[in-house]
Amino acid sequence: MTGAVRPTDLDPSIAAKLKRDRDGLLAAVAQQHDTGEVLMVGWMDDEALHRTLTTGRATYWSRSRQEYWVKGDTSGSQQWVKSVRLDCDGDTVLVQVDQAGSGACHTGDRTCFDAVLLPAVEGSRPEPAEPAVRTDTPAADPDAASPS
Repeated sequence: MTGAVRPTDLDPSIAAKLKRDRDGLLAAVAQQHDTGEVLMVGWMDDEALHRTLTTGRATYWSRSRQEYWVKGDTSGSQQWVKSVRLDCDGDTVLVQVDQAGSGACHTGDRTCFDAVLLPAVEGSRPEPAEPAVRTDTPAADPDAASPS
C-alpha cells in the first residue's frame, strides 16, 4: 500500500479517531464473541473497517495480495461480526465475531495461535497486602451513644 489512500465511505468521525501505520493500516484482532478466544490478527484500512461495520462480515486488507478479502469467501470459514471496538490508542480494533467453518487460520487451525507455544517464565501476582491497622486514632466504643 505504501501510503496510498483508497476512497472510502467510512464515517469521518470514526476515521478521525484512527491512528494508522505508514501504510494507512491498523491492526484488527478477531476474537470469538462468546468465549473470548483470540482467533487471528489481520489488517484493515479505512475501507475494510467501513465494510466490516456495514456488512456484518469481517473484511481485511491483504498486505501480500494488495486487495480486500472478506473472511471466508474462499475458505468457507466465515466471520460474522458481533461488535467492533477501537482501543484507547486508536491503532487497533477488536472485532468480536462468530467464527464459522473449520477455523480462522489459513492453516485450517481453529486459531492462528494454536501452532507454537513459546517457552516463557510464568509470572505470579503477589498476594495483596493486609490493610494497615491505624494506631493514631482511638477505637470507637460500640456501646457509646451517638451524639444528638
